[in-house]
Amino acid sequence: MPGLRYEVGRTLVLAAPLVIGQLTNFGMNFVDTVMAGRLGKVDLGAIAVGSSIWAAGFLFTLGVLLAVSATVSQLDGAGRPRKAGEFTRQALWLALALAAGLIGLVVSAGWVMEALEVEETVAELAMGYLHAIAWGAPALVLMLTLRFFSEGAGYTRPTMYVGLLGIACNIPLNWLLMFGNLGFPRLGAVGAGWATAIVLWLQLLLMVAWIARRPQYRVFGVFDRYSGPNLREIAALLKVGLPIGFMVLMEGGMFAASALLVGILGALPVAAHQVAMNYTGLVFMVPLGLSGAITVRVGNAIGRGDPEGARRAGLVGIGIAMVFAIASAGVILLFPEAIVRLYTTDAEVIALAASLLLFAAIFQLSDGLQVAAAGALRGMKDTRIPMLYSVVAYWMIGMSVGWWLTFRADWGPAGMWIGILSGLSVAAVLLSARYWRLSRRLIRVPGNAA
Repeated sequence: MPGLRYEVGRTLVLAAPLVIGQLTNFGMNFVDTVMAGRLGKVDLGAIAVGSSIWAAGFLFTLGVLLAVSATVSQLDGAGRPRKAGEFTRQALWLALALAAGLIGLVVSAGWVMEALEVEETVAELAMGYLHAIAWGAPALVLMLTLRFFSEGAGYTRPTMYVGLLGIACNIPLNWLLMFGNLGFPRLGAVGAGWATAIVLWLQLLLMVAWIARRPQYRVFGVFDRYSGPNLREIAALLKVGLPIGFMVLMEGGMFAASALLVGILGALPVAAHQVAMNYTGLVFMVPLGLSGAITVRVGNAIGRGDPEGARRAGLVGIGIAMVFAIASAGVILLFPEAIVRLYTTDAEVIALAASLLLFAAIFQLSDGLQVAAAGALRGMKDTRIPMLYSVVAYWMIGMSVGWWLTFRADWGPAGMWIGILSGLSVAAVLLSARYWRLSRRLIRVPGNAA
């Protein structure tokens, strides 16, 4: 039986490229926010609203495709690489359908901003941002499918390389398109959307080239032949992926909806909320990357019929997530204003955003625990009950508390953050308790892992 040092080391080896990849991918939004902050509150607010709507569709798509890594890891652990390759080809067909839905969502989002009475100048810029970034949707979903295949097969470095390419290209493209340098038109927030769309296509090209040329992928034969859509295979993928997508949407939707609701309060609250939420999201990329590694390790152990190894992998991963959460909370509590000054020089935004970050420090533990436990459950392909948990935690509790405190108790954006804290805490308790029970049951009932 492997010792704790081995378990921690193996998890970190898998997780490190995923964490770097997540940080760099999210870093594009971080860069957009920082650079938009230099353009003023309207552009910053437009990216806040636009990226929130984009995130709603993107997160559902991401969640559905997360089933690829869980399934491939189990098939690889069971010694069936060719089946994993065929499964990936079918997932690519599903990805194209998801891309069409994502494009339709973002280009018709004007009614959302009208319903929420977002300021006209902010709404106009936000729609321009969404129309631009929509051109990158097909590249995004295809890249994610191949990325999750690679992660499920135990090769996580491509995620890091693709992320590094994205951030390296996004900064100069923003400099050209947002600020109108070197003769390019000054597009402001809309330029950030075009820059992101271009980067997504470059990332897809890199991922395709990497998988096609590297010898370790040959055993899977992903590009060896053409496979038409197989509705039975796609349905099996959806059976696992749809609950994940819905769960991710419930969590991400809580954050996106909070930004849209805070947008009703005016430019200052939405700018402060965006700054605080952007930093919180950046930090969240670490436990999110770790969650992907936990999924692969748990799924691989189940595929090879090792229930004790699956339980160990999940618990060790959750423990690592908790250590990082404590450290992250400490940094936020010690340096809230210094963090906000990375985004903006506006004194009003700095004061409000720094106060919101104090709530972010508190929910670091809840956020880290829930995402790590969710990753472990995905490795077991347990998705339907966690989906129901997400409805209860994030919307019946989180959004309800946040809305009431913000608009009925007149607590302003702080009320929304207390609601988010409540939702994450409930999710953390429910998901971690379920993983504890199911992983014990795997060990007690012979044959469950297989």
